[in-house]
Order: sequence, then structure tokens, then C-alpha cells
Amino acid sequence: MRKILAKSLFLPPYNNYNIYRGCTHGCIYCDSRSKCYEIELPFENITVKTNAVELARCELSKKRNPIMVNSGSMCDPYMPIEAQLELSRNVLKVVLEYGHGAGFLTKNILALRDLDLMVKINIKAKAIACFTLTTVDDHLAKIIEPNASLPSERLKALRQFADAGITTGVWMTPLLPFITANVDNVKAIVAACAMALVKYIHIFEIGTSMREGSRDFFYNNLDRLFPGMKERYQQTYGLKYICLAPEHEKLEKVFRDECDKYGIVYLKEDIANLRQIPKHSQQLSLF
Repeated sequence: MRKILAKSLFLPPYNNYNIYRGCTHGCIYCDSRSKCYEIELPFENITVKTNAVELARCELSKKRNPIMVNSGSMCDPYMPIEAQLELSRNVLKVVLEYGHGAGFLTKNILALRDLDLMVKINIKAKAIACFTLTTVDDHLAKIIEPNASLPSERLKALRQFADAGITTGVWMTPLLPFITANVDNVKAIVAACAMALVKYIHIFEIGTSMREGSRDFFYNNLDRLFPGMKERYQQTYGLKYICLAPEHEKLEKVFRDECDKYGIVYLKEDIANLRQIPKHSQQLSLF
């Protein structure tokens, strides 16, 4: 673990923040390993912004109206190290104190520890609990996301957040060509989300991305875990950054149709509306 003192915490325009840099979940497709992000190696040696709580207090206390802050855009806020350090929890306490809203994206059910704070934040402003789901197959997930919580556990956690009145979402990215990008998996994820009362599912293109740094790690793991798959990727994508599944248009239609069937939001503008702080909360903050 490396400790640093950061100069700021929340990044415009969406007030995203990352307390940690690097990750120990070991997902074979992780884009955050890309060299362009300049995360010090080894990637598993986590860098910690030890002054995150103080920065949050300084920055949030200056906001006149409630804002949404969001963690997990780069590195997971609920890696196992968070159980010891509790920095994500303590930042949420500051968010609650100043009446702001909060959302997170994670693959770890450690997030349930902070359900109590999320409920209180949701009363004063808005709370969003979002989990990544790339498959509902626990066995396959253990191969491609070895140290993250199992999909079945994440779905149970989503249901617990939903039952507590928290808006819940799923980040269904990436879907790996020739591995998880198929009709059966897309249908299974959407159906499981419906059972967990998930409000929205966010995807980019159906496929994955590869850049310098992340590509080498991904290919080394493909060689180890899926013999012959590396060569298939190289022949299909070469050095492309965006690697769309061969049947991505068909799969996108399946995804949309399944979401429509279950009443799950998936359009970007509709997701954005779900994530807004209610106007009454904004008005109350003025008094």
C-alpha cells in the first residue's frame, strides 16, 4: 500500500472521485490498467489518498446546493482494503453531513456495510447503488473476475439496496467477445436484474476495450485461462481500442427488447434523470 496526500478529490464535470488507485479484484479485462492512466505498478499495490475525508469536507462545505458525487469510475471504492481503512465510509459521512447525494460503482458486496449511510443520504438528497455485472455465471465470473464478489452475491446486495428504497443500477460492461457476449448471457443478466428490482442497466457498446498496458494483461490471462482465445482476438481485432462483438447489433437489440420487457431503464437520458437529486431537496438546501 502506498500513501499519498492528494490536492483535490472531486473531478468535474460529474464530481467523480477515487480514493484508491489500483485494484486487487484481478479482473482480466480491466481498462484501468491502461498506461494512459499512469497508475503506478504493480497495479495491485494500492495507492491510498489518505486525506480524502479532509478534502471531501473542504470541497463539499463550499457547495451552496446539493450535488451528486460518484465513486468507482476508475478504481473500486469497496476493495478489501476498504474494510480496514473505511475511507469510502467516512467520505459518505461527510456527504451526508452537508446534504449532498452519492452514488458508487463496485463489484464488492462490502458496499452493504454502508447501507445505513446510503439510506440517510437518500432521505436528504439522493443515493445510487450500482454494481458491475458481466455474467450471472458464478463459475465463469470466478475466472474472469477472480477476487470480486460473485454475481449471485452482487444481485442479493442489489436487492437489499432496492428494498431499502435506494435507486439501483447495473454496469453491464464489458461483454467479452466469444466469452460473455452472447444472447443467453445478455438475457440472463437482464432477467436477474429484474428479479433484483434493478432500475437501470448501463452499457456502452457490446464488446470490450484494449489499450497499451491492459491489452498485455488481458492476453496473458486469455492464454492461461482460455487456450487459443488470444489468437482469435488478435486475428479479429489487431490493435483496435474498441473491440465490438461480431454480433453486437443483434445483441444490442436483444438487450433493448429484454429491458423493455421488464421495464428496466437503459437510455442514457433516462438513466441521467433517475440519478438526479429531487428538486425539493435542492430547494430545502437554500434555507
